[in-house]
Amino acid sequence: MKMTLGEIEAVIRRSWSAETAYAKAGSLARAPELAERGRGQCGATALVVQDLLGGELVIADVTTAGITDTVHYWNRLGTTDIDLTRDQFLADEIVGAARVVRRPAEGLRPGAARDAYQLLRTRVYAALEL
Repeated sequence: MKMTLGEIEAVIRRSWSAETAYAKAGSLARAPELAERGRGQCGATALVVQDLLGGELVIADVTTAGITDTVHYWNRLGTTDIDLTRDQFLADEIVGAARVVRRPAEGLRPGAARDAYQLLRTRVYAALEL
């Protein structure tokens, strides 16, 4: 089945939940109203997008009031950046310089980040009937 990026994005957004979010508690608590717009979903989402479309993983530090307190992940396909969680940030949160990172060959280490990714991947693949 061939799908557009917009269709894939819609499926991913419908698959988000508190269980698929992974971020520091302070980051999530600072903007709970942004949960529907991808707050804390960037890591799992970027990995699922890479599973589906390939490309590179991109990461940047996020600073608030001059303090780096989290990171943001998205994807790069060729020269095009795909960031399905781009609208999760508050006005005072600044996404820094992008850098490409390698996905660990052995996968994510055990814990909440891996659980969030695996749950999101399962939901998205089921919805896409893959």
